[in-house]
Amino acid sequence: MDAFYASVELLRYPQLKGLPMVIGGGRRREAEMFERLRQTYPEREWGPDTLDRIPVDFFPRLKDYVGRGVATTATYAARQFGVGSAMGLMKAAKLCPDAILLPVDFEEVKRLSRLFKQTILEIAPVMQDRGVDEVYIDFTDVPGGQREGGRVLARLIQKSILQATGLTCSIGVAPNKLLAKMASEFNKPNGISIVRPDDLESMIWPLPCRKINGVGPKADARLQSHGIQTIGELAARERPWLIETFGKSYGAWLHDAAWGRDDRPVETESEPVSMSRETTFDRDLHAVRDRAEAGAILTRLCEQVAGDLQRKGYVGKTIGIKITFDNFEKVTRDTTIEQATADPAVIRRHAGLCLKRVDLSRRFRLLGVRVGKLQRADGSAALSCVRAAEPEPVTDQLF
Repeated sequence: MDAFYASVELLRYPQLKGLPMVIGGGRRREAEMFERLRQTYPEREWGPDTLDRIPVDFFPRLKDYVGRGVATTATYAARQFGVGSAMGLMKAAKLCPDAILLPVDFEEVKRLSRLFKQTILEIAPVMQDRGVDEVYIDFTDVPGGQREGGRVLARLIQKSILQATGLTCSIGVAPNKLLAKMASEFNKPNGISIVRPDDLESMIWPLPCRKINGVGPKADARLQSHGIQTIGELAARERPWLIETFGKSYGAWLHDAAWGRDDRPVETESEPVSMSRETTFDRDLHAVRDRAEAGAILTRLCEQVAGDLQRKGYVGKTIGIKITFDNFEKVTRDTTIEQATADPAVIRRHAGLCLKRVDLSRRFRLLGVRVGKLQRADGSAALSCVRAAEPEPVTDQLF
């Protein structure tokens, strides 16, 4: 889906179309907004059916934001200024100070997410859910799926989603998931890109290695240190050299990815690996001086994770925490217990023990709780790639 969170807001506020806009920050406060509108424009009637009449000047600007939030997404007009997802809002404000800032409407996002996926399933039933705004679809056995290399079916899906939701999407069509993911980014927004097997050299190899889903900043830096900047340059390296340099598994995968090889199927059913909750504070906290506040936040996160597990019918055996310090250094700790649980008290107890294994002498800006090694509450095992951490020295720090 194209700039999904922002596009959801444009359905509500069509007067903002074409303007730089960033989604993120605080919670939605509809009642407060209507009250301010009545005070500012007392001669008018304001309510949910008059949102498209709110003057553009009324909306908050990014330059006025103060806090620790990050951007969930940005419109393409804002992206031209360098604003991107997961960027700190204070940093984004320096790049595009006049951008409009709106909070996420999670309920509406989830509703439209379900609707666009339901629309796809009515056309192409082999679909893998990849989060709130992305899916993989297997066209192979769909009637007409091969016409014009898949373009006919892609256009039908785009048209159907637009009719059902009012939103646009971009589609990449390719022989496998790796190339289709890359192709979906070629022609945004509302584009269709087709990559055939013989297009590898002309369409894929000129791209930087970071365009491969699975090559992150650290791996890209290592590749560049060896003079490898493009996917074509990566493909030119011999497989044994990549394995020796990057390890048996990752080196082999890099070679396959550079040559467009990917045999992963589109999986219509999958189990979650883990469930987690995290929060970034408005100000940095200290484990001693802000013990009560930090402890309350940890308890709330554990309760939220437990609630997620219970609603979805899972229990987990690995309980872990994530903490980001004031210098943005990240630390994780986890432990595996004997009996799988979705009990908030049990999760809270072990999350607290995990924190005892972290040096909390510095201030921290983010705290997260995760439960992994999941299994169905009825006893059937779920997938997991979570490994318990080695025991570490226990400190006196605890909240």
